[in-house]
Amino acid sequence: MAKMKGAQILVEALKREGVKHLFGYPGGAVLPTFDVLYDSDIDFILTRHEQGAAHAADGYARASGRVGVCIATSGPGATNLVTGIATAYMDSVPVVAITGQVKTSLIGNDAFQEADVTGITRPITKQNYLVKDAKELARVIKEAFYIASTGRPGPVLVDLPVDVQLQEVEFEWPEKVSLPGYKPEVRPNPAQIKQAAIAIAESRRPVLYVGGGVVISGASQQVRELAEKCQIPVTTTLMALGAFPTRHPLSLGMLGMHGTGYANHAVMDADLIIAVGARFDDRVTGRLDTFAPYAKVVHIDIDPSSISKNIPVDIAVIGDAKEVLKELIEIVEKPDTEQWLSRIEEWKREFPLTYKDDPNSIKPQYVVQKLSELTNGEAIISTEVGQNQMWAAQYYEYNYPRQFISSGGLGTMGFGLPAAIGAKVGAPDRVVIDIAGDGSIQMNVQELMTAVERNIDVKVVILNNNFLGMVRQWQELFYNRRYSATPIKGPDFVKLAEAYGAKGIRVVRKEDVVPSLKEALDTPGVVLVDIAVEPEENVFPMVPAGGTINKMIMGMA
Repeated sequence: MAKMKGAQILVEALKREGVKHLFGYPGGAVLPTFDVLYDSDIDFILTRHEQGAAHAADGYARASGRVGVCIATSGPGATNLVTGIATAYMDSVPVVAITGQVKTSLIGNDAFQEADVTGITRPITKQNYLVKDAKELARVIKEAFYIASTGRPGPVLVDLPVDVQLQEVEFEWPEKVSLPGYKPEVRPNPAQIKQAAIAIAESRRPVLYVGGGVVISGASQQVRELAEKCQIPVTTTLMALGAFPTRHPLSLGMLGMHGTGYANHAVMDADLIIAVGARFDDRVTGRLDTFAPYAKVVHIDIDPSSISKNIPVDIAVIGDAKEVLKELIEIVEKPDTEQWLSRIEEWKREFPLTYKDDPNSIKPQYVVQKLSELTNGEAIISTEVGQNQMWAAQYYEYNYPRQFISSGGLGTMGFGLPAAIGAKVGAPDRVVIDIAGDGSIQMNVQELMTAVERNIDVKVVILNNNFLGMVRQWQELFYNRRYSATPIKGPDFVKLAEAYGAKGIRVVRKEDVVPSLKEALDTPGVVLVDIAVEPEENVFPMVPAGGTINKMIMGMA
């Protein structure tokens, strides 16, 4: 059996795991690997910051369903990945992060560009490895991809000292993974499914509460079949937008802090909540002791640790959402929901998702609506974090899974642009648009150069209000308009786009919004559209932090 250097083993292992694209940034501690990549057919995409590489790998994974991979050098290179790794961890995204490390003999000696990256990332990875012998490397990479992509997915980090990359050993590829302590439960218990079916049949006011686990498991079709068979309304979390078509008559849209009024009222009046691949996070539940007070809770999830973590569960079904729903659909009997659906239609009329349009200014909601119309609701939308994220969630009509890509759990500003780049690489035939704010876009705006250099055709639409909008909104509502550190001055975004080699378009009049968006969509290559929107427009509905979710602020007088 031929001997190979550790760096060669790493690249060969990546190829055997089907890796075609690798995002990252070079440095001294990964030079042996980059030397091998020079002759490899893996497409290495040089980002302009390691955080951008982690978010690009994340966006790639979310859009494609495959494992995203990023690489950085030791020390600051590795620590710059940390925010992206934490983002993937919170949203259950399969990412493998590879970091260089100083020589094994220097570990712990405060060597140049040394950081204890395995210690730093232990709380934000499913697993991490410090490889001290190249003989272990093939097995470690095989395990890393398996752990990242199975069960509840998440990031895995492999820390690789530079001398291990140079070490020569015989290459042995393990055909199987053997991890006695890691056995994700995929096949559900039939008795649990029967209990869930009985609860559904006996309910009169059921709600399907769908989370990102449905997207991960590919269970969107099964959710639709269950909803239609049993005539149960469906509400989704931010991470599940697109898992159930927005235009479907049973759709309640998103629930929670900035969810629709009718979704929140339905959840609070339901007698049964069927949670599928959702984790009852605080942005959904609001005040825990008042959440869904009349409801029995069925929780379907692959992760046993999520069961009763926040909300007490009456019936737990552990297993892959797709497998559970397939079996549930076979045996469930339709409940009588006719009166319930009539009540929900009343709520839809009483609490529509709306805003006050203005012919003399550009409302951000209007921009998102027009973008949805121009793309027929079929584009992949990435977002930054804040008001732009919530307007994108509320006013774009999502109809397919893996269509909405956003940092949910961690709420990472600067996520949208690099994630859009990764999404476009992962889904090259789709239109990909980053809906951004003028604050968060500046956190990773350097990735415009990555997109331009590699001709990665992404569009960026900035809802520019000259504020850190969501923080300002809270200051307006709860801090007497004391706008401390939230007014923000940005650059001339058109000139900035042009400096990077992209096309820049500025919009200051409402009548120019649609023509400018059309121009951006019709222009090949990277285009940035800077739209001057109403500075103090707010996101409504809004549930105050710690409030009950049907006690919403619906708008300002």
